[in-house]
Amino acid sequence: MIVLVFELLVVLGLLLLADRWLHRHLQGLMFLLTNDAEISVWLYALTLFPGVLLHESSHALTARILGVRIGRLSILPRRVGKKIQLGVVPVEETDIFRASLIGAAPLFAGTAIIFAIGHFVFGTPDVVAALSTGEWLAALRSLQQALYAPDVWIWAFLVFTIGNTMLPSRADTHAWPFLGAIIVFISAILIFAGGGATLLNGVRQLLTHAVRWVILLSASTLLVDAPFFLVIFLLEKALERVTGKRIVYG
Repeated sequence: MIVLVFELLVVLGLLLLADRWLHRHLQGLMFLLTNDAEISVWLYALTLFPGVLLHESSHALTARILGVRIGRLSILPRRVGKKIQLGVVPVEETDIFRASLIGAAPLFAGTAIIFAIGHFVFGTPDVVAALSTGEWLAALRSLQQALYAPDVWIWAFLVFTIGNTMLPSRADTHAWPFLGAIIVFISAILIFAGGGATLLNGVRQLLTHAVRWVILLSASTLLVDAPFFLVIFLLEKALERVTGKRIVYG
């Protein structure tokens, strides 16, 4: 379990770094391409539009299902201070349980869609089966076959946009610490009441499966990100040479 937790921390750390790199350099690329601050924002938002649409609509749909009122959903980019907000859906204040679910909705929705694309398009089950038995060459062959899937780059682009917009924002996670504290408190009560062994065993099995799937999905997203990141990097460097300008990221 310790090894799994370490792997989880590594892939999540890489995913967060990749997410930050993408948003900064994609904005920089669009500015070099257009030399116009406003147009570059719209092109940046358009590139990530499928993921932004899924992110905000999953917030809205979950809030509706849970009976929480929402304001007008917007998927148009706007500047908020020094940052660019790609979309927003106002949600009324509610209890921490519903707030936590609404905040986590884009992560669940994005994970489900990436899993579905991986399963039906890229043959993820074959890769997982090979990795679980330590057959690395078979896993690589399965990944190679995935490159010949119909419309592979369209599906890869969807994974790219969804994977880099599904992470919850700070506002999405504001209720998570309170919910976590309540779960820990209830678990402690159950342990002291004599259900500790059964509870801990069940939690350990659940967490093990969950961590493995998160590692797989995060690693798959990073793998799909790689060629897109390379294209963004090369285009940025080429435009810097052509325009004589260089974007400095603070």
